[in-house]
Amino acid sequence: MRLYNTLTRQVEIFRPLRNQAATLYTCGPTVYDYMHIGNLRKFVFDDTLRRALQASGYQVKHVMNITDVGHLVSDADDGEDKLEKGATREGKTVWEVAQHYTEAFKQDISKLGILPPNGYEDEKKGDNYARATDFISQQIEIIKILLGKGLAYQTEQAIYFDVTKLPSYGELTGQKLSDKEVAARSEVVTDKNKHHPYDFALWFFKVGHFKNHSMHWPSPWGKGFPGWHLECSAIIHATLGDPIDIHTGGVDNVGTHHVNEMAQTEAAFDHKLANYWVHSEHLLVDGQKMSKSLGNFSTLDDVARRGYDYMALRLLFLQAQYRTQMNFTWESLEAAQTRLHKYRAFALRRFQRVAPSAGSFDPHMLIAPGQEFLPAVQNDLDTPAVLAKIDAYIDKVQGEDLSNEVWLMEGYLKFIDLILGLKLLEEKDITLTQKNLIQERDEARKKDDWAAADILRNKLLGQGIEIIDTARGAIWSRVEPS
Repeated sequence: MRLYNTLTRQVEIFRPLRNQAATLYTCGPTVYDYMHIGNLRKFVFDDTLRRALQASGYQVKHVMNITDVGHLVSDADDGEDKLEKGATREGKTVWEVAQHYTEAFKQDISKLGILPPNGYEDEKKGDNYARATDFISQQIEIIKILLGKGLAYQTEQAIYFDVTKLPSYGELTGQKLSDKEVAARSEVVTDKNKHHPYDFALWFFKVGHFKNHSMHWPSPWGKGFPGWHLECSAIIHATLGDPIDIHTGGVDNVGTHHVNEMAQTEAAFDHKLANYWVHSEHLLVDGQKMSKSLGNFSTLDDVARRGYDYMALRLLFLQAQYRTQMNFTWESLEAAQTRLHKYRAFALRRFQRVAPSAGSFDPHMLIAPGQEFLPAVQNDLDTPAVLAKIDAYIDKVQGEDLSNEVWLMEGYLKFIDLILGLKLLEEKDITLTQKNLIQERDEARKKDDWAAADILRNKLLGQGIEIIDTARGAIWSRVEPS
C-alpha cells in the first residue's frame, strides 16, 4: 500500500505501527446543517481508504468524531460557534440541532454505502461515533498537562496554546512560524492579551463574546467550552492511543486544524499524533470550492430529486483520484449513472445464470480480480485506474456465454463491492425480492391509489429500501430499515 503523506510531501509505502493492524482516524462532520456533496466526497475517500486497507490484509480500527461544540465559523478563534448559529437559524436548542444533523449525516453515509466507524462504541447513543461533547473531561486533562509544562497560558477570555514554545509548529505545511507571521490573520487577534497571533484556544470562557454560549462545562479555570482543535487529540488519545497510523481530512484542514492538532498532542505526550496524514481535494463548481458560504452547493436530496442514484454519485467521486480537484456538473453525474447502469447490467447477467448454492462460493475466486484491481487501488488509491480495468473486463466478456463462469463473475463483483462499495451484489436482492413490491407501487400510483402506494412504500422502507419519486421515475436506494 502506497499513500501520499502530506507530512513528508511524497508517496510512501504504508508501514503500520502494529504488524497487520492499522489505526485510522477520519475527521467527521460539524453537525449544524446538512452535508453538501462536496463534504460527502471526503467521506467517500475515507471509506475507500479503509476498504483498500482491509482488502490489503490489514485489520483496521477506525474512529470518526462528531463535532458538536467549539467549531467557530472562521475555523480559528473568531466568530460565532457553528452549533449556536444553527440553533438561532432554526429556533431550536444546540442539542436538538446536533442530534438532528447527526442523524441526517448517518443517513447520508448509509445511502452512499459508506461503512460506519468500528473503533469506538457509544452505548448510550447506540452508534459508533465519538462526539466531542462526550470527551470534555479528556480535553480538560490535556489542557492541564499543557499548562503544567508551561506550553499554554490563560487570559480573561481563553486558555491558549503557545505556538512559540514548540519548534516543530507548522511542519505539516512546511512553513516556519516566522514565515506565517508575515501573513498573520487580522481576525485572530480579537483577544488583545493573546501572546502571538497564531496561538490557538484550548478553552473558551463563558465571558465577553461567549457569555451567552449555550454549551458550557465546569473546569478548574472556570465555566466554558473547548476549542475545536482539542477534541480530535483527546478522542484519538482516548480511543486509539497515539501515535496512530493514519489521520485523514480535507485539504482545508491542513493549514490550521491539523497543524494545531499535531502541536498540542506532540507537546502534551512527547510523540507524534500520526505517522501518515492523508488529505482529499475539494469538489468544485464552476472552478470554485463547493461551500455553504458561497451558496453553490447541492445535497443528496438534490441528487435524488433530479432522478439520480446515490451510487452514481459515489461512482462519480471514484472517477477522480482523491488528491485531484473535481469539477461537479449534472452532466458528469448523468455520465456516471450511465456507467453504473452498465455495471449493474453486468451484475444481473450473473444473477440470471444457474449457479451453485451460496454456501459453496470459493474465496479463491477473489484471487483473479484481486490480482487485476488491487495493485491500482494500492497505488495511492488510483480509483480511475481500477474503474478502467473494470470497464475493460466487462467489455471483454460482453456477449460471451458465461454460464460456466458464474463464480468467476461473482468473484469480480465481490471484489468491486469490497473495494469500491458500489453494492452491485445487492442487485440480486432488489431484483428477486422487492421488485414486485416496487412494480405494485408503480401500478397503484398510476391508478391514483395513493393510500396503497404509501403502504407499499412504507413496507419497502421497513425492509431497508427507500423509494424516491422523481420526474425521471422512481429510484431506490438502501437505507437503514425503519
